[in-house]
Amino acid sequence: MINNITTNVDTRMQQQMSVMKANPSHVSVATPPILAFKTIPTKEKATLRTKKFKRSDGIVIIGEMDESYLDIVEEDFKSQMANPSFNFFQLQPQKKKTAYLKDCYVIDYIQSPKHRCGLGTEAIKALAEKAMFDKKIEGRIVTFSAPVWKESSPALFFYKLGFRFTIPQANQYMEECLIKNVPDIPAQLGMMYLPKNNLHKLLRYGELF
Repeated sequence: MINNITTNVDTRMQQQMSVMKANPSHVSVATPPILAFKTIPTKEKATLRTKKFKRSDGIVIIGEMDESYLDIVEEDFKSQMANPSFNFFQLQPQKKKTAYLKDCYVIDYIQSPKHRCGLGTEAIKALAEKAMFDKKIEGRIVTFSAPVWKESSPALFFYKLGFRFTIPQANQYMEECLIKNVPDIPAQLGMMYLPKNNLHKLLRYGELF
């Protein structure tokens, strides 16, 4: 009898042990208190001011420019040599082709809080992307290279981003200065534009210009 009780007790203890092992343990772990959030500093940006030229403004382009920028219109040209006092015969009006600038963005002003750190490039790239998706603009961007200080102009900055002068001689001079690694390129004046091919290159800027 004693052995039977002992056996029963041992059997019950083993059953209780097995039941206790099967049940998962619930342990509450206290999470550490959140002390404070660190505010991520806002990235500095270059100041870029732009406006729009419209085709209706009637801006005539002199020089060379991509056809995508131009609306070429054939117009009558009256010769100044004709004397209106003679009516023996009437000269046929001569035709001339006039290139008008289409709708485009104009970079009026750009300034970076830090020099040579890519902020100006990012601002131009953002504008190029905006211009590319604008159905009226279709990626057209122009600017005017004018001296900021006595012997300084943003021509080199825009040229490296793919902008080109409407005067071929100015582009040739810029290329020569870059090849010869001229430290101080003299100020270049004139209209610059971003050719369509260079627009796509600018958006993946890094290995070009």
